[in-house]
Amino acid sequence: MTPNQFTPAEIAAVYRAIRERRDMRHFSAEAMAPGQLERLIAAAHMAPSVGFMQPWRFVRVGARALRERIHAHVEEERIATAAALGQRAEDFMRLKVEGILSCAELLVVGLVDQREHYVFGRRTMPEMDLASASCAIQNMWLAARAEGIGLGWVSIFEPERVRELCGMPEGSKPIAILCIGPVAEFYPAPMLETEGWDKRRALSELVYENSWGQLPPQEPG
Repeated sequence: MTPNQFTPAEIAAVYRAIRERRDMRHFSAEAMAPGQLERLIAAAHMAPSVGFMQPWRFVRVGARALRERIHAHVEEERIATAAALGQRAEDFMRLKVEGILSCAELLVVGLVDQREHYVFGRRTMPEMDLASASCAIQNMWLAARAEGIGLGWVSIFEPERVRELCGMPEGSKPIAILCIGPVAEFYPAPMLETEGWDKRRALSELVYENSWGQLPPQEPG
């Protein structure tokens, strides 16, 4: 017990959102409630960022024609990804990897241009801008799950093409296409697990002690 902790119910809610968050690809035809998208974006904007650079930018895709062009590009890249997977191509093509045309809202998340001017925390690890923006997306994901809203992160695209489609400046970089909206139900487990693509590793295999690959000593008995 620490003086700064939340109530037991609040703690349980946080862990529940983490545990039940899903990468959603199936959406209902419902619209989001007024102000809901704005709340989710505000949650994203509360994320930590290296050097407080706040590298995230959000493009709301409201035009149907633009949404369809983005979908067509993702479909091209889906086919190219399948070709690159070799023996697993058929398995991949059976998976639903996006809900671009069916979700209530579509956002493109990008890294701001002129990021080279931000040195604090990035001198040796410039990719920390991407890590910061990923934290923002995770904030949004957890807030969406708490509100019963589905969110799916699409990464099957060529960044330069999406940058052009969304009129983003030279030097900026789209990192995510987010499909957001109400869903009939949340998957009981990650879809790639239930579809047999892969499974979650045991945590005991991923935590090392003092040296990479060195597992912690086992507790006796």
